Amino acid sequence: MPQSGKKYVAIAGNIGAGKSSLTRILSDYFKWEAYFERVDDNPYLSDFYEDMHRWSFNLQVFFLSSRFEHQRLIEDTPHSVVQDRSIYEDAEIFARNLHDMGLMAARDYENYTDLFKVMTSYLKAPDLLVYLRASTPTLVSHIQSRGREFESTIRIEYLERLNKHYEDWVGRYDLGPKIIIDVDEMDFVNEEEDQSRIISQVEARLFGLFPE
Repeated sequence: MPQSGKKYVAIAGNIGAGKSSLTRILSDYFKWEAYFERVDDNPYLSDFYEDMHRWSFNLQVFFLSSRFEHQRLIEDTPHSVVQDRSIYEDAEIFARNLHDMGLMAARDYENYTDLFKVMTSYLKAPDLLVYLRASTPTLVSHIQSRGREFESTIRIEYLERLNKHYEDWVGRYDLGPKIIIDVDEMDFVNEEEDQSRIISQVEARLFGLFPE
């Protein structure tokens, strides 16, 4: 398995796309350190799904702060890292969607985006972004199968809107190389062949003769 210096890979995708699972798979295979999104100890997430309008700003600031802290640690560590969701998704997908839906006030959204711009100006973009593209039925199936109680109130419309924002953002993403994986077409959690296909794509982009 070829290695060529420190690598930073970010796994992007909607709720239930399989980011955490793929993060673990790549971490185990490449022996990279894994950074996971803070979900179980998130003090706002459960309240947010009960009342999005009230808690949207609090939740997004918490995620932004947590992700910024993770990314500074990632930049300071000497070894390769794989991250469950990038900091860019917080602003480009989730905060933008909440504002568009009228669930985050304009002044809060402007305050948030100003903070995001300042924070990201100090950060290095991933060496590779892996985007997990999944249809809404696939997302719903994954969310139901993992059985988190606070996710049971997520609305279909919310997931669909997030998917539209993801597609728009990925189409514009130009901070570095990216791979798009159609999750509907594979089961990389349970099928070794699908895992190998993804690993091969990541290896080719990071360590191949023509990674760009």
